[in-house]
Amino acid sequence: MNRLLPFIGFMLLVGLFGFGIWWNTRHDPNAIPTPLLNKPAPAFNLPKLYEPAQTVGKADLLGKPYLLNVFASWCIECGVEHPVLTAEGPSLGVTLVGYNYKDAPADAKNWLARHGNPYDLLIADEPGQTAIDFGVYGAPESFLIDAKGVIRYKHIGPLTQGVVAKELKPAIAAMLKEAP
Repeated sequence: MNRLLPFIGFMLLVGLFGFGIWWNTRHDPNAIPTPLLNKPAPAFNLPKLYEPAQTVGKADLLGKPYLLNVFASWCIECGVEHPVLTAEGPSLGVTLVGYNYKDAPADAKNWLARHGNPYDLLIADEPGQTAIDFGVYGAPESFLIDAKGVIRYKHIGPLTQGVVAKELKPAIAAMLKEAP
């Protein structure tokens, strides 16, 4: 019996690893669920990046759907995403709101001057406190918010051409179809 214990332990480990492989083939290991999906976006009131004396809040954005894109000058993947936003932003049919996250305003402005500004509106959350309410893990992240202020879609990581075509545009179309 003592000779069988190592073999039984080995077989249990093989079974556990096999289950893990099977599970990952059926579920996206990169998918991080958000409890905010189909719930009202958190209330916020943040300064505009270029006019910090003026603020923008959730109430100011009600009435029109928008894509809230979390970005930062220090974010490498934001540089990957930026050309996609520049190319696809005008064709999305929603307002593109840039949410500058944990970034010095001067750094964000310099980054946008170098790479271009695809956003219709830019807000800044230098301390990152409001991002906690949105459940932001890091930059880039994007939230599709409908005209009533409800989060309809969330994407963690850079928006690529494929993500825009296969996920974001269909989510926008479905959201706009539901709107009265």
